[in-house]
Formats: sequence, structure tokens, C-alpha cells
Amino acid sequence: MAKSQKQMILEFLRAHGSITPMDALNHCKRCFRLSARIKELREEGHKIVTDDRDSDGNPVNYAIYRLKEETTC
Repeated sequence: MAKSQKQMILEFLRAHGSITPMDALNHCKRCFRLSARIKELREEGHKIVTDDRDSDGNPVNYAIYRLKEETTC
């Protein structure tokens, strides 16, 4: 069975720590609705935060979604 966009986004977040709309377009079945998939992941209990600044602290014109550390027992 093919992976859903949501599964691909979660795997990308786990592998890279963050995802941008461009990442979603290029790596997650050309996902144009990243914010909707992030909302669904949050509703499932995943801790995802939204940043509006790049790694240098400069404002950006798009969202950067970051996965907070997930713990397993």
C-alpha cells in the first residue's frame, strides 16, 4: 500500500527535524496543503511547533514546522 502524504510528512519530520512547504512539494507526493496535514498530525497527538523565523533568526514568509522530541517508553 502506498504511503499517505501524512505518513510521508511525519517520516520527513522524524528524519530531518523540520519541514517547509517546499520540502512537502518535493518529497511528500507534491503536498500543496501542508498546514492541513500538520493539523491532522497534531490532532493525532504529535507535538509539532510552527516557526516563522529561519535558523539565523530572520523572519520568513512561510511556516517552518518542527517536530518536538518524541519519547517512547
